[in-house]
Amino acid sequence: MNKTNRRRFLTKGAAVAAVAGAAGTAAAQSKPERKVIWRGDKPPENPLFSGLVTYGNLVFVAGKGYHKEGDIKKHTDEVLNTVQRELERAGSSMDQCLKCNVYLHDLNDYKGMNEVFKGRFGANPPVRTTVATYGGVPGDSLVEIDVIAFK
Repeated sequence: MNKTNRRRFLTKGAAVAAVAGAAGTAAAQSKPERKVIWRGDKPPENPLFSGLVTYGNLVFVAGKGYHKEGDIKKHTDEVLNTVQRELERAGSSMDQCLKCNVYLHDLNDYKGMNEVFKGRFGANPPVRTTVATYGGVPGDSLVEIDVIAFK
């Protein structure tokens, strides 16, 4: 390589390094931020867990249950309504869900839960895991659901 070509190569190399360095700095500055969204915008005195968290464009909704009288269809409908409200508070929606976990008090309620669940997440529902819990879910709910979505 003659001196002229070598100079061009080094100059181009320096330019590429400068661009790469600037891109790395920009990437470091745009690191996703973790944000906890509290009801009333104020955390409880001693929180055990966060109910709604965003990280960058991801939204994590903690398990939601329904703690009143009703059958599996009523419980599932109320839980999905709560999940929908939480997603909307975080700037997301049901059709932006990526992952859904369903915890049933009784696996015999699977069919009834599915009847209400069907169509609630749009034309392309999220991946889902459904399990029956040993001993039930907290608070005497017949179903508990948590989701991960994007915004």
